[in-house]
Amino acid sequence: MSSSSGSVHDLGSMDILCTDKTGTLTEAKIRLARNVTLSGAVSERVLALAWLNSHFQAGLRNPLDTAIIEHGPPRDQGWTKLDEVPFDFQRRRVSVLVERGGSRLLITKGAPADILRVADRYEEPEEPEPRPLNTAMRARATALFEELGNDGFRVLGVAWRAFEPDRTAANVADECDLVFAGFVVFVDPPKEGAGIAISALAASGVGVKILSGDDERVTRHVCGELGIPVTGLMTGAELEALGDEALGARLEGTSLFCRVTPVQKNRVILALKRRGHVVGFLGDGINDAPSLHTADVGISVDGAVDVAKDAADIILLRHDLGVLERGVAEGRRAFGNIMKFIMMAMSSNFGNMVSMAGATLILPFLPMLPVQILLNNLLYAVSELPIPLDKVDREATERPEHWDMRFIRDFMLVMGPISSIFDYLTFGLLLVVFHATAAAFQTGWFIESLATQVLVIFILRTRRAARRPRRSCAHICR
Repeated sequence: MSSSSGSVHDLGSMDILCTDKTGTLTEAKIRLARNVTLSGAVSERVLALAWLNSHFQAGLRNPLDTAIIEHGPPRDQGWTKLDEVPFDFQRRRVSVLVERGGSRLLITKGAPADILRVADRYEEPEEPEPRPLNTAMRARATALFEELGNDGFRVLGVAWRAFEPDRTAANVADECDLVFAGFVVFVDPPKEGAGIAISALAASGVGVKILSGDDERVTRHVCGELGIPVTGLMTGAELEALGDEALGARLEGTSLFCRVTPVQKNRVILALKRRGHVVGFLGDGINDAPSLHTADVGISVDGAVDVAKDAADIILLRHDLGVLERGVAEGRRAFGNIMKFIMMAMSSNFGNMVSMAGATLILPFLPMLPVQILLNNLLYAVSELPIPLDKVDREATERPEHWDMRFIRDFMLVMGPISSIFDYLTFGLLLVVFHATAAAFQTGWFIESLATQVLVIFILRTRRAARRPRRSCAHICR
C-alpha cells in the first residue's frame, strides 16, 4: 500500500467505506457463461451481435466487453463501422451502426431493462421472422433476467434494427423499435476472504456500503455467498427521487446501493459527510475520479486507470479488502502516536511558558539561560523521536478516532498549568530552602524541567500502568 503524505492517519479515522462490487467482492475475472434468447435457448447470433457491438465501440472497454471479445468470433466477418451512439449512465446502453454488403444494422447492447424498453419485437432461432414483444413475452423476458440475477449472473441485453442502405449516421432517437435478440450472461466469482475482511472492518467500527452499477439481484447474491449482511437496499431510481434530507435519513440503515450512476455515488458520499462521517471511497475507473476527490480518503488500486490513481490519496498494490483492513489498523496506530506527540509537546511547552512568565515577575535574573532553554527543547525533542515507532493500546485500534481540536486545547490548558505547579514548587525549594544563586537556580530548574518532561512521556503513552512497555494514550482522544 502506498499513500500520500498525511493520508495514513486519515485512513484510521475512517468510519464508513464505500466501495464497488466488482474486484472488491468479486475476483473481477469475468467470463462469458452463455448467450441465450428470450426463451432461454442458446443462440450464437446473440453472441455475434454482442461481439460486433463490443468490437466496434470506441469507448473504454469494460470487463464485460473484454469477455465478449475473448469468447466471440475471431474476426469482424466483413462488417465495417459507420457510426456510434456512445454509452451514458442515463440510457445505460451503447449502439453501433455497422455495414456489410449493403446491409446496415444498428446493434444495441446494455442493461436488460433498458434494452427491453426500446424493443417492440423479439427473435428466436427457429422462427423465420421476429415476433411482437407483447406484455406476456416482456414478462417472460423479465422473469428470465431476474432468475439469472438471483443465481448471481450478470446479464446484458442485445437488440438490433435494420436500416436503409443509404443510412450513414445514428443517434439516440434511432434506439427504438428494436428487435430483441437475447441475453449475454456472465459469471464473476466471489472473492475468497472478502466477507471476512468486511466483517473485520465492521468489528473495528468501519461500516461498509456497496455502491454498484449492477442489478440488485446479482449484488444480493454475491453478498449472500460471502456472508455479508444487507441491512437495507436502495436503487438509483429510488435515490434520484429523494431530496438531500430524505436521503440522509435513509443512509444509516442502507448498506447496498444498486444501479447507481457515478453522480449518485458522489451524492451518497456527500450526504454521509454531512452527517459527520469520515468517508473512504474505493474505486478504479475514470468515472470514480469525482468520488475519490469528494471522499475524505480516496483509495484506488495499482491496476486502476491513471485518472483514478491521480485522484486517490492511497493506492493499494493488491485489490484486497484484507490489505485495507490492516491499513486501517496502521492508520489508527499512526493517529495515536501523532496525538501522543501533540499532547506531550503542547502541554510541556505551554507549561514552560506559564512557568517562565511567572518566574520573571518574581526573580531579578533570568530563570533559565537561553542556551539552557534551547538545550532543554533539543533533549526533549530527541526523547520523543521514537514515538512514530511506538505501539499503541489495543483499544486505540478497535474504533475510529477523529481530530478534536477542542479536546487538544482543553488538554493543554489543564496539563500545562499542572506541570507549572511542580515548577513553582521547585522555585520555592530553590529560593527558600537552598537560597540558590542565579546560576544554581537556573541549573536546578533546568534539571527539574527536563526530568518532569521525560516523566510526562511515560505517563502520556498510556492510561495503563506506566511501567508497562510500549503502550499509548491515544484512546483518550475522541
